[in-house]
Order: sequence, then structure tokens, then C-alpha cells
Amino acid sequence: FQVEYAMEAVKRGSAVVGVRGADCVVLGVERKAVAQLQDARTIRKICKLDDHLTIAFAGFTADARVLIEKARIEAQSYRLTCEDAPSIDYMARHIAKTQQSYTQRGGVRPFGVSSMISGFNSDKSPQLYLTDPAGTYSAWKAHAIGGRNEKAVQEFLEKNWTATLAEDESIRLTIKALLEVVDSGSKNMEVVVSRCGEKVRNLTEEELEVIIADIEREQEEAKKSNQEATAMET
Repeated sequence: FQVEYAMEAVKRGSAVVGVRGADCVVLGVERKAVAQLQDARTIRKICKLDDHLTIAFAGFTADARVLIEKARIEAQSYRLTCEDAPSIDYMARHIAKTQQSYTQRGGVRPFGVSSMISGFNSDKSPQLYLTDPAGTYSAWKAHAIGGRNEKAVQEFLEKNWTATLAEDESIRLTIKALLEVVDSGSKNMEVVVSRCGEKVRNLTEEELEVIIADIEREQEEAKKSNQEATAMET
């Protein structure tokens, strides 16, 4: 039952949302409220795997740190051996293989972590991969893991995702999905955008606040027009 316990740890972790756009991948994570005297910068849920790969995780932070370190060493080893960057499929497979090996050996327990990896194929197409504590990995167009409303967030993504999403639309969709879980807006979320051949961009708190205010205004207007339509019908 240890894999089930690990899966439960992921469900109780912070929410992670990944959205694959037409030419970018957006990862967003819920930042749990930190203690008053704690430095929020030291809590990272989104990390760099390699120059072109970014990983976000839900579950035990300590387990994720060890898993990410193993993956980084493998990425460096691949570069030394093959004189080329590892593909996103190769790294997702390596992480899943490592997680699976910890489900069948004595003296160890499974990693209580699910991860989302964003990157690009050799043809420059955006890719989003998911791994879980059982050691399975799969490619997704958009997905959500962790958090108290995982199912609702996933349904929201299924309804709203399209293959032609531009960068700003992908960012809005990610933030809208996170707002289903996060209570206090921009202070409790972190969003990064990956584009092929460019440095991964972290959205600032000010940028997030502007987008969230716009989304909330949009929702208020929609609610008002619905109420007016209902009043007219009655």
C-alpha cells in the first residue's frame, strides 16, 4: 500500500497546473501560506532541470529535492556522454524509472511526489510530461495535480483548453485554473513560461495581480449579465 500512501501525499500537496500552448508551456503552482518570519524565496516548487527543461512538483518537498538532484545528474551525464541535450521524453522516462525502482526494493519507500516537466521536442514543438509515484509517465496537453480541488481544476482545463492557445491565453488559463484552489491571489501562486530557445520567464507579482484583477472583473461582469438575464426571464 506504500504507493497509495505516496499518491495520497501528492493529493494533499500544493496544486500544480500545466498548460501547453501553441508555442509555449506554462507551469503554475500554489504557494502554501508561509510563516510570518519565514523567507518565502526559499520555498521553490518550480525548478530548472536543464537549460531547456523545467519541473514543477506536488507532494513532499524533501523527496522532490532528492529526485530532482538525481535527474540533474542524469542530464549532465547525458550531455557528457552524447554531447547533446537530453530530450524531454528521455528525462521524463528517467524520472519515472527512478520512481518505479523505489516501489520494488526493500529498505526504501516510494517518492511521495508527482511532477510536471515542460520543454520542447527537437522539432521545437512544446511538450508537457507528467510522472507519478508509481513510476508511470505520460504526455499531456494540460493537466492539474495536487490541491484540494484537483478534479474540478482538471474538468475546468478540459472545458477550456484549445490547441491554438497563444502565450497570454495559456497564462490566463493557468491562472484561472489556480484560482479554483488558491484563496489569496497572486501572493500564493508562482507562474513560469517556457518558450523554445528563450530563458524561462517567471511572472512577477505585479504582472500576476494585473491578470487576476482582469479575470475577476470579467467574472463579475459575467455574473451581472447572468443575473440580468434571469431577472428578465422572470
